[in-house]
Amino acid sequence: MVSLRLAPTLPVIFLLMTVEASEAEWSVKYKQRKMCALKGSTVFMNGSYTHPDDLTVNKTFWIIDPIDGVEKPDLSKESDYSGRVEYFTDEQKHFSLKLSKVEKKDEHQYYFRIITNDDKERWLGTPGVPLTVTELRVETPGAVTEGGAAVLKCVTTCSLTAPTFIWYKNGRPLTTKTTINIQLHLQPVGSEDAGSYSCAVNGYQHLPSPNQTLTVRYPPKSVSVSNSSSGEIVEGSSVTLTCSSDGHPPVENYTWFIEGGVSPVGSGHSYSPLQSGSYYCEARNEHGAQRSAPLPVLNGDSTGNIQFHL
Repeated sequence: MVSLRLAPTLPVIFLLMTVEASEAEWSVKYKQRKMCALKGSTVFMNGSYTHPDDLTVNKTFWIIDPIDGVEKPDLSKESDYSGRVEYFTDEQKHFSLKLSKVEKKDEHQYYFRIITNDDKERWLGTPGVPLTVTELRVETPGAVTEGGAAVLKCVTTCSLTAPTFIWYKNGRPLTTKTTINIQLHLQPVGSEDAGSYSCAVNGYQHLPSPNQTLTVRYPPKSVSVSNSSSGEIVEGSSVTLTCSSDGHPPVENYTWFIEGGVSPVGSGHSYSPLQSGSYYCEARNEHGAQRSAPLPVLNGDSTGNIQFHL
């Protein structure tokens, strides 16, 4: 008897491969979440978008402050933006809005709008980009005393993107003072630091802040005595001495002394000496005092008229 052994049946395995075609969906992504712009400058709002593959984009543009149920006009068609708006797009679906000569009234929420070949398929890129417009303003301590310290600040109402500030004094750039971010540090303060200060953003030097005055208070300086006469003093003429000085606030008190004396011989801006000698004045304000060099005055004749020793 012959037995037959059948070989086992090998299972046939079918590998089913399913390829799912990926379809793009609607999306708009902005590079900036919000923007701060210097008044008068140019700003760019950038981003990218996608749309379903079965749709054809017919038009893209920007609008401001959308209202439900209302089709807002293309920003470039509005009179307030005429000549100041440019749009840029490329094949990779990147987009950009260029807004020139930014004004305070441009503070709005800006949205990218997409129109396709299907009237029912239109897209508005939310949440949009809010724009805040700022001007520069200098804050000073107002008045400081010589020898102290002063910090000046270049202030904005919103945060500009990585600005570099340039400082000016009396219209000229400052290059020798210490600047830290938005601040200008003056230490120690000297009388020469008094003046008008302004700031600007590097690249926008044509858009500086208004000038702000820094006042420096200091005691009298450069005190000197002069005579009222020009040329030679003749017999019988009178002499008036005048005290001059530089100080801030202005000198409040002038006191006259004769060299070698202890007590004052007079007061006031001017003084007429009654005897020969070397005269000097002391000028004083709330921050201190300084004396002039002595000026010799000699008895001119037997009648006691005074004249200067030239």
